[in-house]
Amino acid sequence: MDRLPISVCIIAGNEAARIRATLDSVAGWTGEIIVVLNDNVQDGTDQIAAGYGAKIFREPWKGHIAQKNSAAEKATQPWILGLDADEVVSPRLRTEMQNLFSAPNRTGDRVAFSFPRCSFYLGRWIRHGDWYPDRKIRLWQRGHAKWGGENPHDTVLVTGPVGRLHGDLLHYSMESLNHHVNKLVVYSDIYVRRQEARGRNVGFFQLCFRPWWRFVRGYFLRRGFLDGWQGLVIARMVATETFLRLAKLREARQGRDGATPSTP
Repeated sequence: MDRLPISVCIIAGNEAARIRATLDSVAGWTGEIIVVLNDNVQDGTDQIAAGYGAKIFREPWKGHIAQKNSAAEKATQPWILGLDADEVVSPRLRTEMQNLFSAPNRTGDRVAFSFPRCSFYLGRWIRHGDWYPDRKIRLWQRGHAKWGGENPHDTVLVTGPVGRLHGDLLHYSMESLNHHVNKLVVYSDIYVRRQEARGRNVGFFQLCFRPWWRFVRGYFLRRGFLDGWQGLVIARMVATETFLRLAKLREARQGRDGATPSTP
């Protein structure tokens, strides 16, 4: 089988339990695999990647965006496929990419491609609500895009036309409800620090009604109810995350303004 002119670029910490599935999904049909590991990785992730012929680099952690850009800079193929260690290229998406490069000029003037990301959550693939289609740009022509956004929510910034593929990128992000709850706490703290730096305030109306709107939008308007009890959990967790972020930001604003409790 001819390999596609694609460099697969992955960053990873201690991911020995998950990265094998990611590598399985791209090995044998892409031009090269690049794995940038955190310099403190000791669980054998490097040995697993080496078994797939990956080019391995160890670097100090610089944040998601800088680390992913570092991996992309090491690519030698004309196209880059950026993946996380908990993502897997589905057979349909693989076939679409192979068809895309099967003849000259099939990509046309498009310098990047997006495709939907489907998450596996509490034993079920989620295909409705706020989590799907969760379309991501992950395939781009070298030199026409780079990672940007704000850590840890990175995004690919493209200069040029973007095409669309339809196969799913499979996402195994949440290991359990506890894992999800812990992420909410960590991400809400990051959100508060970012919004505080921008001087943002939160009104009482927002605090009261925005979480409820997020639940209604995800569960009813975007049909999260079709994903069973897992869809209900996701809608409630999205609402909880919204409330937690806004409440923490209001708390931080109160502390910054020097408010003190009144005498009982």
